[in-house]
Amino acid sequence: SVPDVEHEARVPKKILKCRAISREINFSSAEPMERFRLEQKVLFKGRCLEEWFFEFGFVIPNSTNTWQSLIQAAPESQMMPANVL
Repeated sequence: SVPDVEHEARVPKKILKCRAISREINFSSAEPMERFRLEQKVLFKGRCLEEWFFEFGFVIPNSTNTWQSLIQAAPESQMMPANVL
């Protein structure tokens, strides 16, 4: 991948019923990276509902890495009902 290139992922509605989800990203880098980070946006009908920023930190050159994240849901009163989608 190259810097500033977006990757899109679509997830099923039933994920909204989960109290937490885990994500695993596997990546390799030939070059060192000082502040490797991930920006995640949740879009609904073209509008950004949520935006998250995750920082991995330094990436060792010529390495293969696994980045695991656990994301916990907001309180149910703040969640969009799945039937709205």
